[in-house]
Amino acid sequence: MACRPWVVRRSARHGRGVFAVARIPAGTRIIEYTGELISEAEGERRYPTLPDGAEEPEHTYLLTLDDDRVIDANVGGNAARFINHSCAPNCEPIAYGDRMWIVAVRDIRPGEELAYDYAIELDEPHTPARKRRFPCLCEAKTCRGSILKPKRQPLHPLVRRAHARWGPR
Repeated sequence: MACRPWVVRRSARHGRGVFAVARIPAGTRIIEYTGELISEAEGERRYPTLPDGAEEPEHTYLLTLDDDRVIDANVGGNAARFINHSCAPNCEPIAYGDRMWIVAVRDIRPGEELAYDYAIELDEPHTPARKRRFPCLCEAKTCRGSILKPKRQPLHPLVRRAHARWGPR
């Protein structure tokens, strides 16, 4: 069995992170994002939005699989749940049937922290106060200052290319 090209360790961005220990070429399926497959409604029941609209993203590991289902990595999840956000991502979750894989969107060098754009888009307006509730610590030159994706803004170009190239057909 081949060695994993990544390791989990403390991250300056947020808690734990996943770091490359070997070169990871663009297009590589790095790690499957595992957990219990549940409906979006069940995810909201388990991790409700508080009455003031506040959420606790650091305590949830929900990743949208499709229009109806999410993966809850709090139940049966693996190291993929520790991949942090970046406004300049080097990987992206891409669905393959009922599975979600973290795929490199560009070559990743040893020592780099793996990160994808969480691209959270709330139904309600993204006010300055709401953006402060979802701070970004990625320190990318293009950092938005929040893990919220501006409404109607397209995904990062590397992410769009990855979906076109490696997404399900």
